[in-house]
Amino acid sequence: MRDNWYERQVLPYLIHVVCGTGTFRHQRRQVVPAAVGEVLEIGLGTGLNLPFYDPAKVSRILGLEPSLISHHLADRRIQASPIPVELIALSAESIPLPDQSVDTVVCTYTLCTIPDPVAALHEMKRVLKPEGKLLFAEHGKAPQAEVFGWQNRLQPVWGKLAGGCHLNRDIPELFRQAGFHSTLQQGYVKGPKVFSYQYWGEAKP
Repeated sequence: MRDNWYERQVLPYLIHVVCGTGTFRHQRRQVVPAAVGEVLEIGLGTGLNLPFYDPAKVSRILGLEPSLISHHLADRRIQASPIPVELIALSAESIPLPDQSVDTVVCTYTLCTIPDPVAALHEMKRVLKPEGKLLFAEHGKAPQAEVFGWQNRLQPVWGKLAGGCHLNRDIPELFRQAGFHSTLQQGYVKGPKVFSYQYWGEAKP
């Protein structure tokens, strides 16, 4: 019961604070402005991406976010957004949208916590138009064996503290398994190496 309360009432606030820091803002700024048309954001969270969308290029944002607390925290940014935002309180493994219905999917710091990321990526691929694109910024598996070893050792504790977040997911491999072709950059950003290896860029069906 305590874990459930922590994940529902405390964790969304902690994620909001951590993911709103300068390093994360910089990474969001690398990818989100490239969104166009009808956008599906996976894990809208507290709306930290909303200031980076270009209202001249985006017609509407559909924000998939299962946490109702995060809906509340996102409200101020949604109200301030010049782009219409519609929240959908469901997880990414089953997206309630028709096939080939969105122009852009945006996924930032979300694949680490989705229980079945490959299933979720298959769903993102399904709802993307043939000429659509998936924009992403994620943290994950470090290339150095020593750092990756520490990611694996810390994972059982970290996952419980961070709402199921995985330090060690192989992001390019997840895209490959889901049938995406990704063009990405990768490298360490500011912070402890075990937490700070990131991947960002674009993937297409």
